[in-house]
Amino acid sequence: MALAVVGLLSAAIIGFSTHLLAGKPSTPDDVFWEATQAARKAALEYGKSERLSFDAKTKTFVITDGINSKTLQVKSGGDDLGIDFISTQTSSSSMLIGGALVQSGGMPYVTFYSDGTCIPFQVQVRTRGGAHIQGIDPWTCARVLNRPPNAGF
Repeated sequence: MALAVVGLLSAAIIGFSTHLLAGKPSTPDDVFWEATQAARKAALEYGKSERLSFDAKTKTFVITDGINSKTLQVKSGGDDLGIDFISTQTSSSSMLIGGALVQSGGMPYVTFYSDGTCIPFQVQVRTRGGAHIQGIDPWTCARVLNRPPNAGF
């Protein structure tokens, strides 16, 4: 009888914790990477270029091929959330806004191609807590891992 009660309680706890983890709010970075993966996957599956943009008014990422669209809502980050796509091929300037170094010269959208590549770009996420920039590898459309300072090689 005691084992049955322990089994029922553990099943309830596991189910409840899974529900809590699945319901946690996604960060703007998480939603960006989800949108990036979805845009690249759509370009590969349908064999045509897909565009990814960010609508600042509705706080949504929009993936479109010119005919069909898919949106992903950013539910966290606050009212001052900003997502900028910055080209790595053109010169952009930076400025200090609210104590955070912010890049200017953004692009309205980025393109993902049917061969699995994307236009070379960086993404800048601006929130109340500051801004950070993440490089994107144009061959894999994945996050560029920055080498830590004093890595030794």
